[in-house]
Amino acid sequence: MSQLEEIIDDFAFLDDWEDRYRYVIELGKALPDLPEDKRTSENKVQGCASQVWLVTHAGDGADPVLTFEGDSDAHIVRGLVAIVLATYSGKHASEIANLDAIDVFGKIGLVEHLSSQRANGLRSMVKRIRDEARVRLAA
Repeated sequence: MSQLEEIIDDFAFLDDWEDRYRYVIELGKALPDLPEDKRTSENKVQGCASQVWLVTHAGDGADPVLTFEGDSDAHIVRGLVAIVLATYSGKHASEIANLDAIDVFGKIGLVEHLSSQRANGLRSMVKRIRDEARVRLAA
């Protein structure tokens, strides 16, 4: 079972929004800290109310496997970063380009509970990851 499947399963057991919220924060706490030298302006995701950094690592080939590191200065957003990374990290660029994490967030009932600022930040993160994948595929 993938990390994302585990997260989706865990959400299925949590009926209460407060419990889901706490779970998102726990996911964020489990996310490894991003080293200070990677917290650069070029790694910063634009369009997020809180600070979010995203680092992409690409394998070789025409359809490389991409892995991601990410972090945020806000607890709940850090949890959202963890879910986004679980959705995309370790997949081929072609899969990433065709996969919308917003659908995943909808499936687990998270989208409707996010403030518009957080939802916009989430969309910015997803767009950046999918754009990176498209760039790698076009290279």
